[in-house]
Amino acid sequence: MGMIVPAITAVGGYVPDYILTNRELEKMVDTNDEWITTRTGIKERRILKGEGKGTSVMAVKVLERLLEKSGTDPKDLDAVIMATITPDYFFPTTANLVATEVGAVNAFSFDMAAACSGFIYALETGANYIRSGNYKKIAVIGADKMSSITNYKDRNSCILFGDGAGGVLLEPNEEGLGIYDTILRSDAVGKELIYLKGGGSVNPPTHATIDAGLHNFYQDGKSVFKYAVTSMADVAAEIMVRNNLKGDDIAFLVPHQANKRIIDATANRMGVGPEKVMMNIQYYGNTTAATIPLCLWDYENQLKKGDNLILAAFGGGFTWGSMYLKWAY
Repeated sequence: MGMIVPAITAVGGYVPDYILTNRELEKMVDTNDEWITTRTGIKERRILKGEGKGTSVMAVKVLERLLEKSGTDPKDLDAVIMATITPDYFFPTTANLVATEVGAVNAFSFDMAAACSGFIYALETGANYIRSGNYKKIAVIGADKMSSITNYKDRNSCILFGDGAGGVLLEPNEEGLGIYDTILRSDAVGKELIYLKGGGSVNPPTHATIDAGLHNFYQDGKSVFKYAVTSMADVAAEIMVRNNLKGDDIAFLVPHQANKRIIDATANRMGVGPEKVMMNIQYYGNTTAATIPLCLWDYENQLKKGDNLILAAFGGGFTWGSMYLKWAY
């Protein structure tokens, strides 16, 4: 028996039908298509419409696709791990709702909140369950309904976000293909630069918190940008050095889709050309925990067994991290 490596064996994604374009945003706030595109690379984003529809609606679609693609009986799932900062409720967890909806009656499930780095955090958590030898099939999903916390009167932030979900199935691999190394970091230095202050135990919902806009996402864009450029590039370069990798060794950089300039800076630091960078920010915007798995979903047919991938993300908290894996199929 060879070394057991946790490997991605299926990828799934889902984005809502409704497309919110830059042109439409021009009618809502003082902005324009050229300004948005130049600074972010975003042309449009998807929005989940419909009364009572939360993040779980999108995540269920993803899990159903993972099960179908892999031929997996939902009863054989050991766990469902959800990365999200826009859960349906504080509890029950969104993962619990999703697992129950698809009939994963034998799986344990839980949510993780690490903002835009959430998928890498959740993927490493799932990978360690596989490494333990006690679990064989784990679904890891990143999903966020960012429209639920976006202030569409704030011209600086409302242009950034969309709704979406993506995920993977993790299973043991004995060919030496899969997740090899992960670096995770966090620092609360950014707590006043990017946050959602309302709804928790410090500021529980009241008329006052609602009137003050504390239940909407806020960020100091310029300051967050500076931290993101440095931290995401640093950690992506660090994992390459740790694993003796050069730019030529990498098939694809799979970056969090927050801002094209941040993505370009990370690729430049790694010595990776634009042809090796997964990019779909122009279509979906920043879907927070969903961006990396949505990239894998969009680029799946370009991946080959054994390809070296570097995943990298930076998010509120601050949280950031990178992962090195070999594609398993």
